[in-house]
Amino acid sequence: MLHFDENLFLKLVEEEGLAYRGQIEEIVDGIAGRGYSNLFLIGAGGTIAMMYPYEYILKSSSTIDVHAEIAAEFMAMNHKHLTRDSVCIFTSVSGTTQETVAAAAYCKERGATTIALVAEPGTPLTQIVDHCITTGSEKHSFDTFFMLLYMVIFRFMYNRGEFPQYERFTEEVAHLPRAILQAVQAFDKRAEDFAIRHKDTGYHMMVGSGNLWGNTYSYAMCILEEMQWIHAKSIHAAEFFHGTLELVLEDTSVILLKGEDETRPLVERVERFCEKITKQLTVIDTADFEMAGISEEFRKHFAVSINWSVLSRISVYLERERNHPLTLRRYYRQMEY
Repeated sequence: MLHFDENLFLKLVEEEGLAYRGQIEEIVDGIAGRGYSNLFLIGAGGTIAMMYPYEYILKSSSTIDVHAEIAAEFMAMNHKHLTRDSVCIFTSVSGTTQETVAAAAYCKERGATTIALVAEPGTPLTQIVDHCITTGSEKHSFDTFFMLLYMVIFRFMYNRGEFPQYERFTEEVAHLPRAILQAVQAFDKRAEDFAIRHKDTGYHMMVGSGNLWGNTYSYAMCILEEMQWIHAKSIHAAEFFHGTLELVLEDTSVILLKGEDETRPLVERVERFCEKITKQLTVIDTADFEMAGISEEFRKHFAVSINWSVLSRISVYLERERNHPLTLRRYYRQMEY
């Protein structure tokens, strides 16, 4: 597959990612033992989008009080639920994202417990937080972060007595990297065909819901807009019929991300509508992928990782077809603003 080293992927995500289980459990168990009032999942851009699935999982499966917050707004709003008893969780590939680093310092100054997942060691974020897991490689970092966040979030639930299946769940986390590999292999030709067909498409609607809303938001903003300079809009399936539907025409590209959680019917409603209008409907459904080693009970959670990995195959082919490197920026980290 184009720009995909299968052995490297398994080494970084399967071998090294799973090696952090013991460290994660020690951190979470210590916090749970001392007691805490709520969880804050904080990020900027792609990393706040990464937090939305876990906010959804906690809100739909747990009584833990949780808040997913955009770092800059979080600091500006003087959030009244943030206290010394809060636990604030951050992710950052570079460890240098300005808003994330500032938010971590803000939380630390107010006495909250801080945890970060960071790819690059020795960076500012790693030096601020109370607990840091440093994976050591930017390559496949989002895949690794997703896996680690599963263990973090579900360990908090386990300690609260809400997830007795934790041991079996974590055993299935170990199967996830190979399930991802199978999915990207199965989807690769579709990804290439999409990029060829849409290399000159100037606007995409991306629709998702539930634990795939974060991926929907992130792919439209961070990949299509930031990395490919393509106009895109992320639309929550529950809100699609409150305005956006009026912009769908026969040639409108609509990309539907279908997961397997409780909100799947919301996306299916959008799908039924779009099938009547546009000839440019793309449906990416995690139910189409085998996910070997993953039980039916947990597929809805792991759909986040599967969906993100197959979307990433579209990215590499768009880069090739459009002759537009994913690393190219006009403004981001190119100028002061």
